[in-house]
Amino acid sequence: MYKRLTQVKSNVKRTLFLQQLCPNYSFSTISPTNGPKFPNLIDQFTKFCYQRDLPRSINAMKCLENHGLYADCVAYSELIKCCTSKKAINEGKLVHKHLISNGFKPKLFLLSMLVNMYVKFNLLDDAQKLFDEMPERNVVTWTTMISAYSNARISHKALEFLVLMIRDCVRPNMFTFSSVLRACDGLLTLREVHCSILKYGLESDVFVRSALIDAYAKWGELCSALAVFEEFVTGDMVVWNSIIGAFAQNSDGDEALNLFKSMKRAGFRAEQATLTSTLRAVSGLSLLELGRQIHVHVLKYEKDLILNNALLDMYCKCGGLDDARLAFSQMVDRDVVSWSTMIAGLAQNGFSKDALVLFENMKAVGPTPNYITMVGVLFACSHAGLLDQGWCYFRSMKDVFGIEPGREHYGCVIDLLGRAGKIDDAVKLLHEMISKKCEPDVVTWRTLLGACRIHKNGDIAIYAAKQILKLEPDDVGTYVLLSNIYENSQRWEESMALRNAMREKGIKKEPGCSWIEVDKKIHAFIFRDLSHPRINDIIVELNKLVLRLRGSGYVPDTDFILQDLETEQKEDSLQYHSEKLAIVFGLMSLPKESVIRVRKNLRICGDCHLFAKLVSKLENRFIVIRDQVRYHHFQNGVCSCGDYW
Repeated sequence: MYKRLTQVKSNVKRTLFLQQLCPNYSFSTISPTNGPKFPNLIDQFTKFCYQRDLPRSINAMKCLENHGLYADCVAYSELIKCCTSKKAINEGKLVHKHLISNGFKPKLFLLSMLVNMYVKFNLLDDAQKLFDEMPERNVVTWTTMISAYSNARISHKALEFLVLMIRDCVRPNMFTFSSVLRACDGLLTLREVHCSILKYGLESDVFVRSALIDAYAKWGELCSALAVFEEFVTGDMVVWNSIIGAFAQNSDGDEALNLFKSMKRAGFRAEQATLTSTLRAVSGLSLLELGRQIHVHVLKYEKDLILNNALLDMYCKCGGLDDARLAFSQMVDRDVVSWSTMIAGLAQNGFSKDALVLFENMKAVGPTPNYITMVGVLFACSHAGLLDQGWCYFRSMKDVFGIEPGREHYGCVIDLLGRAGKIDDAVKLLHEMISKKCEPDVVTWRTLLGACRIHKNGDIAIYAAKQILKLEPDDVGTYVLLSNIYENSQRWEESMALRNAMREKGIKKEPGCSWIEVDKKIHAFIFRDLSHPRINDIIVELNKLVLRLRGSGYVPDTDFILQDLETEQKEDSLQYHSEKLAIVFGLMSLPKESVIRVRKNLRICGDCHLFAKLVSKLENRFIVIRDQVRYHHFQNGVCSCGDYW
């Protein structure tokens, strides 16, 4: 710039040149001696901006402002980027002030960058104020504001801005709709936005399709999500990731895995996001062998922390504790999620003391425990009967780790107290929970109800059951249990009234169902269902096995039958529980060295628990059962839960 200025021969032409460069500055006193100083100052400012030297850039900018000078737009854009990346709020505001000083009117793209800067600083009020003052706005500016309100979960503002944008005759683009879809606060709104997408012809855009799938999945509309996916040939991994994730997050693991297989057949390579969702699907279905196959793909991304955490979670939830321990030990990096997942996994698989040892290691060498970590720790205490230790952890959460106890923490301690027979203390803690505006949910009341059932506290059991039915009027398990409590207390009229209410509402007890994987196929067994092709052989083998067990002292525990039946009928009912059928089928079909892995939809009853222990010793087999709450590892007549579940 200095070279160009020296090439201008006359003072008049030099003055005109500088006036074009800096229209807001008076050049009436410029002479050949002092004239070149100004462009040299601008050059210095530009140099500092390109070097991302923020302190010098700001100082040079102040000098420019003192002389009424302005650099080119590109230099300012670099300075705004620098302020944004370094989160330099005060410096960013100084740049904004400089650009509108002395009546200077910056270019639209600079104002848009300033709006984006304020958004990144989370100063939405400042961004809104600047936006309102802009003489004109383009699609970038509108989309920036829509995205900001969407990310801040101020949904009504994001939707309002979309309407105002269209009224302002600015055409939304794919980024606009990708942002606004996250702000849809209901299915009706989502469908209206979908119509707008069709109107502007953006339904085939990769980002819009992906955002649409995510939005429909958020509201549980998997059929609509699948329709969006199937509308066009999918040639982009972003869309595949969205549809697989949609089904995995909505607990439809079967369809998520089918889509994953289709993606592989179509020639796509699984990415980290795809594998994370697929591992979640595997976890929900407890398909350990399939999870091990997915692990092969994960090895390509061995340093990806999120993916490794998903792998660890899968092994824990599929009952593969040896694999989980190995995966945890081999992790290059571990964050609080890694530690919390392993602690919870050990606790849910019955290795509570190992979980607490790991927690102590975490406090010594790992990250600071968080809310989820303490849920796992308290769960471990409750399922190991460690009353004093669990109570100590609970009461010290706030002081030691700054964690305010939440519903899940209270629930674990109520469970801990209830299992120990301290029903009155559990009720007292529940009332403390209510007093702290932490309303108990159905799970908490069920925990108290279960403790009352074990320790035969009828009055509090009835109270807890009624609270459950207020929250979930059609909860069949509570109806059955409450009816049984009435009958045990010889309150026949109340029991009859409850059974009549069940019939009127059409409430039926969910049948027990167990699954086992044999030869890469899932075999399902349902109580009193004879549809399995080998059911007759299974029943014959089961009867033989029960006779052998009776010879070893096995007596069916009929206390777990919640029906008004004769003793013989109760024993017959117990004998054909779904998990017993699955275990026998596993004994018949799997090699001697294979682990028998069974998944059950309901909580395992005490009789089936005793049956599995005795079979593991009699047949010298390793049996793993996952019920509604946790895993049970049976080996040599012993369960990992220590008969405390």
